[in-house]
Amino acid sequence: MKKLTPIAAAMAVACALPLARAADSAPASSTASAVAAAAPADTVSLETVTVTASADASKDGLQPAYAGGQVAKGGRAGILGTKNNMDTPFNITSYTNELIQDQQAHGVGDVLQNDPGVRVARGFGNFQESYFIRGFVLSSDDVAYNGLYSLLPRQYIATELFERVEVLQGATGFLMGAAPNGGGIGGSINLLPKRAPNEDLNRVTVGVDSGGSGNVAADVARRFGPDKSWGLRLNAGYRDGGTGVDDEKSQTSVGSVGVDWRGERARVSADLGAQDNRLQATRPEVTLSGVTRVPDAPDASKNFAQPWSYSNERDLFGTLRAEYDLTNDVTAWGAYGLRRSHEANSLANLTVTSDNGDGNFYRFDNTRDDQVDTGEVGLRGKLQTGSVGHEWVVAGDYFQLKKDNAYAMDFFNTFNTNLYNPTSYAQPAISSTAFAGNQLSDPALNGIIRLSSVAVGDTLSLFDKSVLLTVGARYQHFDITNYAYDTGEASAAYTKGRTSPAVGIVYKPVKQVSVYANYIEGLAQGDTAPANATNSGEMLAPYVAKQKEVGVKYDGGRLGAGLALFSTEKPRGVVDANNHFADSGEDEHRGAELNVYGLATTGLRILGGLTWLDATQKDTGSDLTDGKRVIGVPRFQGNLGMEYELPQLEGLALNARVVYTGASYADATNTLEVPSWTRMDLGVRYLTEIQNRAVTLRGRIDNVFNRDYWSAVGGYPGYGYLTVGTPRTFSVSASVDF
Repeated sequence: MKKLTPIAAAMAVACALPLARAADSAPASSTASAVAAAAPADTVSLETVTVTASADASKDGLQPAYAGGQVAKGGRAGILGTKNNMDTPFNITSYTNELIQDQQAHGVGDVLQNDPGVRVARGFGNFQESYFIRGFVLSSDDVAYNGLYSLLPRQYIATELFERVEVLQGATGFLMGAAPNGGGIGGSINLLPKRAPNEDLNRVTVGVDSGGSGNVAADVARRFGPDKSWGLRLNAGYRDGGTGVDDEKSQTSVGSVGVDWRGERARVSADLGAQDNRLQATRPEVTLSGVTRVPDAPDASKNFAQPWSYSNERDLFGTLRAEYDLTNDVTAWGAYGLRRSHEANSLANLTVTSDNGDGNFYRFDNTRDDQVDTGEVGLRGKLQTGSVGHEWVVAGDYFQLKKDNAYAMDFFNTFNTNLYNPTSYAQPAISSTAFAGNQLSDPALNGIIRLSSVAVGDTLSLFDKSVLLTVGARYQHFDITNYAYDTGEASAAYTKGRTSPAVGIVYKPVKQVSVYANYIEGLAQGDTAPANATNSGEMLAPYVAKQKEVGVKYDGGRLGAGLALFSTEKPRGVVDANNHFADSGEDEHRGAELNVYGLATTGLRILGGLTWLDATQKDTGSDLTDGKRVIGVPRFQGNLGMEYELPQLEGLALNARVVYTGASYADATNTLEVPSWTRMDLGVRYLTEIQNRAVTLRGRIDNVFNRDYWSAVGGYPGYGYLTVGTPRTFSVSASVDF
């Protein structure tokens, strides 16, 4: 418990701060949203505090929260800018900071547990988050921050660093450009930074989670200068201790500073942040080899990690964005972002080789340094040609990632253990037979990814804005070079280009309904030929995914809903009968998404939906896999979250969430079926006033019935490793505004 001492002290100080303030100080009016949340749901007034300083320095600002406050009315549609969901032929769900706070979410993955179209998984061989969107994998290092890719920490992103989580469903080649690490086929995730509201904000939050983990966070904001044109927002957080899994520990330190300025014609914003995330004896994923069936999931609280295993990541990032109105109808903008990061880990991932859970592991160490520099410039404007309105945009961007890497994989030095009755070992020395590349203490250049693109688009308004037609195209250029370990010689080079078109239409028969359709392409760098192929190391041409979608959206003012039908075809690489790796066959993902959100009735918030997916491997060249389902993609998944404010006790709200994920397969031949699972989470929130200070108390239980289950299958294309779901987890917190 010694590690918790700083946390305990910080909590005591944090709790004492608001009480030490002068009793006659006026409560900060920035708590308006929290006070509104305690009022009856039909009188929620979250939009009364107008934050005209927006997250992305745009004059349009953030989309306001929808009734109930859990999601916004729209979000960022790539280069088209921030749009109301009813005005765009694409689907955007933007989860608000109110939802993030009320559910005590610690990271991006916790927030996305609310999305019926997204499932959270892990990256290959490490503890990186990855996300299945419409059945396609998006890794966390392809998450965007304020519209720019790969700026935030690569493996885990703490919620103190962002205001909202925006999910753009569907291919995004034209809207966002190609993701630098091959994602973006099924959708994209964009995080918005925090900005100072119009009213002063002073908030301290303390909490305790299962396993003895404590946390403390501070959120302070001010606006100042003439007409409060300057804004400053500071966020800091610290978490330390165990988890609901035996002997698992984590420590996260995070901080950020956001500054913005708004003038008559110009707007500028800047962010600087840092995160240090350390994991000790974190339970790894499970790879299956030579088994005839998927083993039952172990006790969710048991840990089969080796006690010496760890994974550390330290990141520093910054952004600068500016916008200037050249005329009343034309605006120019520019943005720049960077990230500098260092990672080090020593892993012992389990491979199960027998139906009874017997298996083995070997030591695998990595170190990695990243340097990311990225930016964009553009012009956006409006004009009228006769009865037709135009909202046009021209933009260009550039991205560069330099990766320094080193590894030591002791593949032949294995140790026996068991999934259900693990054996712990002292950390073994790396043997002389280990595969190794570069020096772990000094990783060397291993790859450079450079992406550049130019895009143009126009949204035409017809028939008194009852029809909105969007057309556009983006030319994307890939320039990728890999460098050999130890020698540093360029081992593979990849220079390709491709134009990605898009067309979409929205028809509004009545104000509350939008019917839409789109055709848009996704773009990702092609796969690299594996070691067993005759053309080992060769990179295939960029994969072009073709998406067709139709749907309908409804906005009743208090309750909103949407239904989408889509089909996406993505090429895949296969090793043919001559051992040559080539672009052959495709994955076809067809599906339907139903979403509902808002106020079902007075005092009752609702957020959820259902997703049906038919993800099929086609033309694979093998009867064993042709027509079989894609690894890790279930046919059905759904969420239903509800929150009810008790009229008998003002300020008290109860919430519940049910998450269902259907069965999927852990292998391409569909012989290893992973069972479906259902999880229930419960929470409570109480808003009160103590010594004239707004205080919010929150409690939560995730996985109420302590279900043992495999929460994810895969998380890297073509691999079917398994992740154990978290056990029953308790969280309590208190926030004080002063």
